[in-house]
Amino acid sequence: MRRVLAAVVALLVLVLGYGALDVYDVVPGILTRDGAHPPTSATATSPTASPNAASAGPTSGSTTGPGKGTAAGAAASPMTVPTVDAAAQPLQPASAGAPIPDPAALTGRLRTARTDPALGPVPGYLVRDAFTGQVLLQKAPDVVRTPASTLKLLTALAIGTTLDPRATLPTKVVQGSSASAIVLVAGGDTMLATGKGHPTAVEGRAGLGDLAAQVATALQSSGTSTVSLRLDTSYARGARWAPTWSQADVTAGYTGGVSMLGLAGQRAVPFHPAPRDPEAATAAAFVAALKAQGITAKLAPEKTWTRPVAAGSPLLGTVESAPIGDVLALALDQSDNALTEGLARQATVKAGGAATFPAAVAFVKKAVTAKGVDLTGAVMKDTSGLSSGQKVSPRMLSDVLQLGADGSVPAMQDTISRLPVAGLTGTLAERFTTTTTHPAAGIARAKTGTLTGTSTMAGTVIDADGRVLSFVVQADHVPPGVGTLAARAALDRFVAALATCGCR
Repeated sequence: MRRVLAAVVALLVLVLGYGALDVYDVVPGILTRDGAHPPTSATATSPTASPNAASAGPTSGSTTGPGKGTAAGAAASPMTVPTVDAAAQPLQPASAGAPIPDPAALTGRLRTARTDPALGPVPGYLVRDAFTGQVLLQKAPDVVRTPASTLKLLTALAIGTTLDPRATLPTKVVQGSSASAIVLVAGGDTMLATGKGHPTAVEGRAGLGDLAAQVATALQSSGTSTVSLRLDTSYARGARWAPTWSQADVTAGYTGGVSMLGLAGQRAVPFHPAPRDPEAATAAAFVAALKAQGITAKLAPEKTWTRPVAAGSPLLGTVESAPIGDVLALALDQSDNALTEGLARQATVKAGGAATFPAAVAFVKKAVTAKGVDLTGAVMKDTSGLSSGQKVSPRMLSDVLQLGADGSVPAMQDTISRLPVAGLTGTLAERFTTTTTHPAAGIARAKTGTLTGTSTMAGTVIDADGRVLSFVVQADHVPPGVGTLAARAALDRFVAALATCGCR
């Protein structure tokens, strides 16, 4: 019963707005895209059903996506707070002073979970004490396997140690070549609201309506009411889709293209693909926003959009995205491939690399290796995990986790603290709901990954004694007859067994 109380306490903490808990506190999650999504809050994301709930998912891609939520301005539904058994005992707080599980006892306790047929004949896993890094349980930890979206953990490390998580992405308008010419300059924000921005949101923090109002004020002061509008899309400009991505996955909405400009609500959702030309969609929305402010704008041809604005062009208006750290957290929470790739590209460019998929892969490998993670034998074709044929070992993923779990890399510590929470948020929101898996609800947080025949999970959990454990489980030979749901359930049981273990 104390596990039930723990889950309830975790839920109450979220409701009360305590948001960013310490990496060793009581929360972790699941969420995916199964429909259009409103601006997403910086402090919490709404749980929704996985897009792969009834299928194996993309042919070569990971499950991804933002979920449903309350539209801006809509009244929130009343919440019923569950009651708690008065006899229930509280969960032991996470503590470095809690006893470390005995490896032999842990191995015995997880015998059923680690040999579950739904994980396939040759799963790989690695469980460690999060504070000391001591290995407690392992199987083939150095065999490279398909990581699916858990590859995003490597990318998050590279992004978090290169880009300032507190920095924002500007979208601005400057004076063009004449008084009646203006230029909308892309700056990496692909989640612009079409109207006013939402100051507490991640998706839709900056608004084209606000930008248009600034521009109109500047233009009207000089008596200008008709302008030509050009876009400058030169920032981090590169290929929209990786050559190793299946276009069937793109068409099915498992990923959008990589761009540096786009609209809130237009990210790819399974079975609802993103616009093929998000820049054009944004330009049209901005023309409409200017019209609402009394400015008539004629859009210049797309062939002119690659030309950068002249240095020192007068600024007419600017809006800023949510902090990069919040954008990264959203990308991981919802396993958004395009959003992750876009941040990786911007980090690559800042580090002096080219705005290409191969350059981003090279950048991530270099940045992760620089933090002491041995990537010998790793095969990376993108930075999101969507491409087929990628290989990363459980130890590589575990080493990246440990950089955050032990606090040695603050950016990674923040990343782990904001991963999906079991049974509550992100891609874990609707998992850990059965009798055998519910004990981990609210106390495990992890990054998930799913491809056809592959289910993976990597994160942290608190055991029955209050000890924080890190774990990686990779099942990349799931039998065809088993299916995604069964493989996910087996992963959940593995983590729940860790959560209930007081293995001494």
